Amino acid sequence: MASLSCGLGTWPGSLRHWLLPCFVTLLLLLPPSNLGDGGDHNQTVCGKPWWPDDMKEIRRWPWEVSLRIENKHVCGGALIDLIWVISAAHCFQSNKEYSVMLGSSKLQPNSSSRALKIPVGDIIVHPKYWGRNFMRSDIALVRLKTPVTFNKYVQPICLPKHNFSLKVGTQCWVTGWGKTKQHSSDNLTLAAELQEAKVFIMDNKRCDHIFHQKSFYPRVFHLIRRNMICATNYGENLCYGDPGGPLACEIDGRWTLAGVLSWEKACIKPQSPGVYTRLAKYTRWIKEQTNNGALPGPCRASCLLFLSWLLQLPVHP
Repeated sequence: MASLSCGLGTWPGSLRHWLLPCFVTLLLLLPPSNLGDGGDHNQTVCGKPWWPDDMKEIRRWPWEVSLRIENKHVCGGALIDLIWVISAAHCFQSNKEYSVMLGSSKLQPNSSSRALKIPVGDIIVHPKYWGRNFMRSDIALVRLKTPVTFNKYVQPICLPKHNFSLKVGTQCWVTGWGKTKQHSSDNLTLAAELQEAKVFIMDNKRCDHIFHQKSFYPRVFHLIRRNMICATNYGENLCYGDPGGPLACEIDGRWTLAGVLSWEKACIKPQSPGVYTRLAKYTRWIKEQTNNGALPGPCRASCLLFLSWLLQLPVHP
């Protein structure tokens, strides 16, 4: 009879044919991964960054992601799970290869830094995204080729529940390596260090009125829709956000991803608010995509490694 060696004695070769289907069945019976809404794994991890008690050091935003093409920063993003990042759909082109950088506040960290650089495996653009001219459903999911390891510099932010809402005037934060100064579209400078800015949630009707003032669209056509959210810092020069970067709000002691930056003109016109894709409108879509064939967060990596080992065990006569 054929035997199977695993370093712990000798197993009959037929045992693999029994173990494998049982193991796969077990994985199928396990509940799907939950992102920021009811999952035990992320309830203990997401939205709880490590910051110094005295706040004298630079505040860290451990979910911040730099989306890159050939190591050049093009957009921001937010880590929501071991292998998933959220960004804006308009950041992506079909003929480009992307990677992400995590774990560092520096735009160009040195080789000895703690920064992680991971290639992108898949990009899922929302099916109702109509392109840059409309900016509707401007959201995309990025699957990393390899999972991250959570530490105090790399942590996920929580997703909002589908009924999540923010009152007008709620204080939130935008972060990114966005323009430190801009006088025209051809004259911009990216910050070397991650920037942050305090913003406040604005009423959508007021936001729509502001953007209609210099728009050729009739007022009956709403530029700001229910799946968008506006935030402003009331006249200060706000250039710190990246396209696709996070709008993070601390609610009941936990940081939640309220939106991703879709468009803004604040560097040229300081009174203009930033417009974000409202994440609560897409929570169910995000879960559908990320749970499609996904293993639960705590066992994803270890289960896959065990399955790979099981398949590769040698069979001896």
